[in-house]
Amino acid sequence: MKKQFNRMKQLANQTVGRLIERRMELVRVVSHNTHKKMVSCLQGHIGAEAEKRHKKLPLTALSQAMVEGGTQLGEDSSIGKMMEVCGEVENRLATELMQHELQMEKEVLDPISQLAEVEIPNILKQRKQLAKLVLDYDSARARTSSLQTCTVSSPKKATTPTTSSR
Repeated sequence: MKKQFNRMKQLANQTVGRLIERRMELVRVVSHNTHKKMVSCLQGHIGAEAEKRHKKLPLTALSQAMVEGGTQLGEDSSIGKMMEVCGEVENRLATELMQHELQMEKEVLDPISQLAEVEIPNILKQRKQLAKLVLDYDSARARTSSLQTCTVSSPKKATTPTTSSR
């Protein structure tokens, strides 16, 4: 009866283990896909230094074109002044966008990536190792228990000294 109970317990643990692994894999895939979609929304290049990222933003190129266009029209032209001011504003917007993307990368994208690529695989690996160790522990405990019952049920026979009579 006890063996059947232990076998049913083991089957239940395996079933729950498979469900947990499926859920963890689902979380990993969702985290990975979310990271990819969020990276695709960024205008700068992920992982690049701030200056390089700032130079590659479309707003930066547009702001430089506006400033150059305003300079070509001349300082006396109101359109030229307006283009220079617009170029400076766009440059500030590009700086704000770059800072926002850097902060978002640090606070959101890096943790999601860490979760999907490092944490979840480690959890699954350690979980498998734990299950193996628990099985080893249970079998060692069962062997110890069976050895103890064997020694209790058949204790050594006591020998009494015999006296010989002549």
